[in-house]
Amino acid sequence: MRVLIVGGGGREHALAWAISGSALLTKLYVAPGNPGTATMAENVAIGILDIPALVDFARARTIDLVIPGPEAPLVAGLTNAMAAAGIHCCGPTAEAARLEGSKAFAKQICTEAGIPTALWEEFSVAEDALAFIGRRGVPAVIKADGLAAGKGVTVAHTRQAAEDAINALLTEQRLGEAGAKILIEACLTGQEVSLFALCDGTDAILLGAAQDYKRAGEDNSGPNTGGMGAISPPPNFPVEAQFAALDLFIRPALRALAARGTPFTGILFAGLMLTAEGPMLIEYNVRLGDPETQVLLPRLAQTDLLAAFAAACDGSLGAVGIRPLDLACAGVVMAARGYPGDYATGAAIGGLERAAETPHAAIFHAGTDMRDGRVVSAGGRVLTVVATGPTLASAVASAYAAAHAVEFPGGFFRTDIGADALLPGATA
Repeated sequence: MRVLIVGGGGREHALAWAISGSALLTKLYVAPGNPGTATMAENVAIGILDIPALVDFARARTIDLVIPGPEAPLVAGLTNAMAAAGIHCCGPTAEAARLEGSKAFAKQICTEAGIPTALWEEFSVAEDALAFIGRRGVPAVIKADGLAAGKGVTVAHTRQAAEDAINALLTEQRLGEAGAKILIEACLTGQEVSLFALCDGTDAILLGAAQDYKRAGEDNSGPNTGGMGAISPPPNFPVEAQFAALDLFIRPALRALAARGTPFTGILFAGLMLTAEGPMLIEYNVRLGDPETQVLLPRLAQTDLLAAFAAACDGSLGAVGIRPLDLACAGVVMAARGYPGDYATGAAIGGLERAAETPHAAIFHAGTDMRDGRVVSAGGRVLTVVATGPTLASAVASAYAAAHAVEFPGGFFRTDIGADALLPGATA
């Protein structure tokens, strides 16, 4: 099979790594890719939202399967455009991708399908939202309805914080159209986990679960980021609970979308809160997560993911077997100093070969570039250093051993990824 992966981050490097050994693969392209993907595929200088150019390339290279990484091209209609050209794309149509593209739409699906989620109200006028907060109080979660690259959610523990978030979105319009409509939700408490399923329109198979670490600083302090690390499997979410969650959150959503005439194919990622009353849906995403992918896929090393993706497009997932390894995996994100705020690019990175020699470790590139034959930083999140082990403790130790071998004086990483899962009473 001739395959095109769309994206250029750590998630896409991990995808390329995972399918590069498939017996079905004859040629692999990544658009736009990065220096990491270039070691196992041919990078193509096409942006993820240049859908006409991606379709033209896929036609010209007789691509058999497109595997999308990020959500934005899916919401913009990548799958629709590829289908019109007769090319399989393992991702939802724009209509089904509204599960991530519109939080209000996702909540409507939850209501239709009886999926447990936080109580919510929808607003497009600031005065109405402010009055609601005045009546209902805090804590509350204020969310932009549309895609906001992780910047559209505020967990407000004071009324002032809630009012500031509402005004920023509806009055000041800081996120533009993405924040023209907002949701105000009840604040859930518990452990947050990510559940991943591969879907073929009518059925789903479990890929696994992960726990990521969003805050920039130690002990979950500092600003929210795209993710500073992850572990798989997560504590207190055994495989039996994952299968139960598939029936509670994934399959009902598939039935509701199919009933609307917009069946869902591809990855469905449910962000869940494990509350005292049971798991509750936080949000849906219509693709793999980053950095969760980087810790999920090493545990699927014995599974031919390319065959699974192709089966999803053919509606034949029933014939696919997913065989996760009985291993733990931990991933540490190395970011540019200043991230998620202003940061410099162009910092030299060394020691990657030595770091990759750490037993059971791998280095996935995200925000990197090549300059004069050297790898340099080119983004906020620059690398994800991962390792597997028979226990979470051993995986964490190996991941940090590899991270410390990387020479990146212009970067930083958290030193407590997985620490909460290693506390007495936690299981992973």
